[in-house]
Amino acid sequence: MDHEVLEFDIGLGGSSAPEADDDPSAGLDVDEDMADSPALHVTTPAGSRVNNGGSGSGEIYLPEGDLLDLEPYEGMEFESEEAAKAFYNSYARRVGFSTRVSSSRRSRRDGAIIQRQFVCAKEGFRNLNEKRTKDREIKRPRTITRVGCKASLSVKMQDSGKWVVSGFVREHNHELVAPDQVHCLRSHRQISGPAKTLIDTLQAAGMGPRRIMSALIKEYGGISKVGFTEVDCRNYMRNNRQRSLEGDIQLLLDYLRQMHSESPNFFYAVQGEEDQSTSNVFWADAKARMNYTYFGDTVTFDTTYRSNRYRLPFAPFTGVNHHGQPVLFGCAFLINESEASFVWLFSTWLMAMSGHPPVSITTDHDPVIRSAIMQVFPDTRHRFCKWHIFKKCQEKLSHVFLKHPTFEADFHKCVNLPESIEEFESCWLSLLDRYELRDHEWLQMIYNDRRQWVPVYLRDTFFAEMSITQRSDSMNSYFDGYVNASTNLTQFFKLYEKALESRNEKEVKADYDTMNTFPVLKTPSPMEKQASEFYTRKLFVRFQEELVGTLTFMASKADDDGDIITYQVAKFGEDHKAYYVRFNVLEMKATCSCRMFEFSGLLCRHVLAVFRVTNVLTLPSHYVLKRWTQNAKSNVILEEHVADVYTNYLESHTVRYNTLRHEAFKFVDEGAKSLDTYNVAVTALQEAAKRVSLSTKNEGQLNMLNGRIRGGSLCDGNQINSTSRDNRRFSSQDLSEDDIDKRIQELTNELEYAKRKCEDYRSNLLSVLKDIEDHKLQLSIKVQNIKINMKDGL
Repeated sequence: MDHEVLEFDIGLGGSSAPEADDDPSAGLDVDEDMADSPALHVTTPAGSRVNNGGSGSGEIYLPEGDLLDLEPYEGMEFESEEAAKAFYNSYARRVGFSTRVSSSRRSRRDGAIIQRQFVCAKEGFRNLNEKRTKDREIKRPRTITRVGCKASLSVKMQDSGKWVVSGFVREHNHELVAPDQVHCLRSHRQISGPAKTLIDTLQAAGMGPRRIMSALIKEYGGISKVGFTEVDCRNYMRNNRQRSLEGDIQLLLDYLRQMHSESPNFFYAVQGEEDQSTSNVFWADAKARMNYTYFGDTVTFDTTYRSNRYRLPFAPFTGVNHHGQPVLFGCAFLINESEASFVWLFSTWLMAMSGHPPVSITTDHDPVIRSAIMQVFPDTRHRFCKWHIFKKCQEKLSHVFLKHPTFEADFHKCVNLPESIEEFESCWLSLLDRYELRDHEWLQMIYNDRRQWVPVYLRDTFFAEMSITQRSDSMNSYFDGYVNASTNLTQFFKLYEKALESRNEKEVKADYDTMNTFPVLKTPSPMEKQASEFYTRKLFVRFQEELVGTLTFMASKADDDGDIITYQVAKFGEDHKAYYVRFNVLEMKATCSCRMFEFSGLLCRHVLAVFRVTNVLTLPSHYVLKRWTQNAKSNVILEEHVADVYTNYLESHTVRYNTLRHEAFKFVDEGAKSLDTYNVAVTALQEAAKRVSLSTKNEGQLNMLNGRIRGGSLCDGNQINSTSRDNRRFSSQDLSEDDIDKRIQELTNELEYAKRKCEDYRSNLLSVLKDIEDHKLQLSIKVQNIKINMKDGL
């Protein structure tokens, strides 16, 4: 037997020695030695168990008769301590138990070990009062594996240098493990040299631990012949990745120092000392920090690397820009993944982003990350990535997927389609009953966390997603096609810069298309034309879908409490699938039960249908989020289209129309209560009609005199003042009709010239103000960097 590849669970001191499941490596994924394993019932050669009356089960379990010739005996000699250890472990593998080193004795002369005791891994009992456990809370208590087994092998070193067996106890007080499950026992789980080579090769090719184990099982002819479990494979890959990073992490730090020297606004930070090879690192360039000022309302923290497929522990912070494209807010290399490390990372990222937390953040489903976010972002809405949960569902419920082909579709419908919390709760219970999954532990866990990933609980918060059911473009996509499972640190820098360059080019192309192309309008609605002029192209197309969708919906009044009117909106003949829109006429504000505006920042077809029936012809300004407009990256608070007189006319006309109608409805309700009030109301209406008619006639004469209406053009009140002096020079009685027309033409030409000059001045002003704002932002970042450097210096 090759003694070099054997591994042992080593502990000191009798029954108080650390158990296998209390090993310092407990931070890794470790299987229990023999917990819940089907046992092999071993009897004496006579075929009966021996009643011992001792601890444990009260029965003695002995090896089978055909193994007796291979077991140790007192006086048996070995060339070395390692040879004795290897022999006892080989014997334990054949019999069906795991071993560890329990105690030792040293020479008083030179301190050399002269006596060893090897025991069954179930020797002794767990000491629950150990100092290292009683002062801290154990979050994941492990199952108890020690039952006081007395089986052991003691060896002593002779004067000749050889080791001799001084004691051997073969009886066990627990059942032994079947041969096809021995590979699960701790002391027999070994990754051989050829297996390590194969794992390294497949990991470099981008395969994950599950697929690698499948390949090993096929190569060796069965899981029992592989000699280790998937957990061991996963831990080996993780340690292998960390060892490879420890040698290359200095390359990353050198790169970041160089970037900082080239651009003072480049931010980077290292957790702990920079010369430590296991430190976490965060960085954000000037563009990422500036992008956050425009689009930092919602953030995604992507930890795809934790699936073990990726060599690099690379975690970017991303968001969504005004074209719906992913945008970068910073990156991290996470070698240490403790809660304290995540707290450091989020705090450092927040400091780099000038201390302004996002409205919402999306992460993988992980309790450690959740705890860190609660500490650093207490007021930020935290969401678990729904698509990561769907992917995990395929792993946890693979047997259900195979047995029930319809389960996946039903699961997605249950999560995505409910319009209310009550509907989801009912659908979830129905799903569990239909597929008999009420006792499934993982499903119960994600149900307990439902408020952080099920859409119906999250619709009241902004996540910049255009649909409840679609996947966010920012999740796992910013570096797609560049950083992948086979990328090492040497390759990373060039691929990272290529990804940034490619994303910037796509944003520039989207900006160009928005500014230099004109969308095809599908309706005569002034609202559609208005939206096409300030939304980016992609966002306008999405808005256009909602606007055209209103044609299939009918809105009818369901309730009117005075200031707020509730409308029922549904497709024709589908009243059972109705949405409810509450509309405040005076404030021009509407909220829909679907909560699309709150979730995505675009009005839904249900609100737009109500606007249609209430004669709201253009979008109220508070329903146009700047982050979705062509002006999203401008800090100048100027509306690009306020000079569109026709739009202003429609907007003011809509407000006047809705206000008058709202007041008229209240007037009619009061006037119809009795005959006396009716007669008073009719008289008042007749008098009001005469006054409105007279006002309309006078306004028309004034407009004709001032030349305000000709060829359908309109002028504002300021232009009336600017032409009043010229109008006093003549009247319709002093000049002929031709002279009047000529004078009007002259004034029109002067007006057009003035408009052109104003537009030039306005464009120049916008450019100057934008430069001022950009310069102010750069100064702000420099001040922030100086503060950080001063803080580090202290």
